[in-house]
Amino acid sequence: MVAMTTLGLIGCGHVGSTVAKLAVDAGHDVVLSNSRGPRTLAELVAELGPRARAGTGEDAASASDLVLVSLPLRAYPSVPVLALAGKTVLDSGNYYPERDGRIAELDDRTLTGSEYLARQLPGADVVKVFNNIFFKHLLNLARPASAADRSALPIAGDSALAKAAVTAFLDSLGYDAVDAGPLAEGWRQQPGTPVYGTPYGPFENEMGVPASAAAIRAGLAAAVRPRR
Repeated sequence: MVAMTTLGLIGCGHVGSTVAKLAVDAGHDVVLSNSRGPRTLAELVAELGPRARAGTGEDAASASDLVLVSLPLRAYPSVPVLALAGKTVLDSGNYYPERDGRIAELDDRTLTGSEYLARQLPGADVVKVFNNIFFKHLLNLARPASAADRSALPIAGDSALAKAAVTAFLDSLGYDAVDAGPLAEGWRQQPGTPVYGTPYGPFENEMGVPASAAAIRAGLAAAVRPRR
């Protein structure tokens, strides 16, 4: 039996709302938040049903066991630092300079995107996950643990306990987890790497193509980081 978890969401775009749906379907509660206020989430709450409610970012962080930050990197300074202290934070973000503006530490690869978030949340345990898969594939590729065609998602983080919690959560949603290493190795699942998007099929195929744990491990190992 799946242990019930309350998932907080800071940001409810395509990825956030998809994870919320998978979580509710798995029997978890969700607390949704965005930058525009709880009222703007009424339609999504109604769609998700009684396990979902909307609140502020502080509400989503304080009430939850796990918190998904699903925001553009330019918005990371807005996350509620104090409310996230002691929490396991799932980071689905990717750095796109044309959207986020130039961030020197990411341009010169001093930090990965999730290390950049972790630096702003010194009391939290950040785990990079959900950043490498198209949201429609994320929805449609979920499978029970017994399925032969179950897909895997890479995760990166510095806390073994946090990664274990995220692995259990992914399992409940219908995915295996592949440990990509510490946050410093999170670049292996960032845009332009072999596990970014490609293993799950083209965007035009909304149902996606199952990607096994072995395929994700091979893709992580094949990643080549550009020189500084």
